[in-house]
Amino acid sequence: MDTTNAVLVAGTAATDQRQFDSLSVIVPVFNEQGNVGPLCRALSDVLGTIGLRYEIILVNDGSTDGSLAEMRSAIAEFPRVKAIDLRRNYGQTAALMAGIDHADGEVIIPIDADLQNDPADIPAMIEKLREGYDVVSGWRKTRHDSAIRRNLVSRLANRLISLISGVHLHDYGCTLKAYRVDVIKGHRLYGEMHRFIPIYATWMGARVYEIPVRHHARKIGKSKYGLERVFKVVLDLIVVKFLDRYFVKPIYLFGGFGIAALIVSGVFVALMLYWKFVDGVPMIRTPMPVLAAVTFLIGAMSILMGLLAEILVRVYFESQQRPAYSVRSVISSASGD
Repeated sequence: MDTTNAVLVAGTAATDQRQFDSLSVIVPVFNEQGNVGPLCRALSDVLGTIGLRYEIILVNDGSTDGSLAEMRSAIAEFPRVKAIDLRRNYGQTAALMAGIDHADGEVIIPIDADLQNDPADIPAMIEKLREGYDVVSGWRKTRHDSAIRRNLVSRLANRLISLISGVHLHDYGCTLKAYRVDVIKGHRLYGEMHRFIPIYATWMGARVYEIPVRHHARKIGKSKYGLERVFKVVLDLIVVKFLDRYFVKPIYLFGGFGIAALIVSGVFVALMLYWKFVDGVPMIRTPMPVLAAVTFLIGAMSILMGLLAEILVRVYFESQQRPAYSVRSVISSASGD
């Protein structure tokens, strides 16, 4: 594999050799008949050479073709393969979450079922995790997809995500990534948010490394991705940014907007009084009374919403017994660390 331009995306260079002995490969499957068997065979061949206990978790995301029957055949042929059959099509993010929830490995590796990701790239990712990185993200440096509908749109989306998030990855859409389980379990993902896991991990202080990976042209079936996914990704990115900046203190957003609206309302009142007593313009002949009242109500409601959000956040943390911080490790002389 060409590792040219491999890059440390976030955190400091890894120096500790944190070991693990098991991994879980998660494969969301939606109408991939003809690909499931060859993928399980390729994964088994590669994973059998890296010296770790492993499992392959196939998640049937409401397939309507023969994918489920092919998954059953793969389970009979490969003893370390298991399957999760969802009741209907929930989307790739939900399928990944189902796989993560049922995974037993210390390392989580998602991979597409369409054979465009190459299982042969997994050992290089494992080596980077062994060096102490928390997330290793694949970068499809040379892609074999539609030049406009997939490649160009993907590049623009990646640049936009990097600009807004402050985490600079070349390829957020590459499913092939490797995560230490402690940076991924406990996070609930919705919409198209599976591609933002490296962003969550970075904001939690994880060390993220990006390496080029192989990308093959699809041979069987057709892509499930369309241009409409770009709009979903942008909306999910807004949610991610909000959760990062204001989840713990939502009053900063709602209250800030409310105060700004109250200031605007005061400006409208001042203009109204100026025109009334200096220029002699009757208040009824200007839109200022209405504008002042509307902006005042908007400001008051925003501040009240901020206070309500603060109460909800505190109820959430107390009910979940979740701290407002995350500990990487505890070091003491007794532990020998």
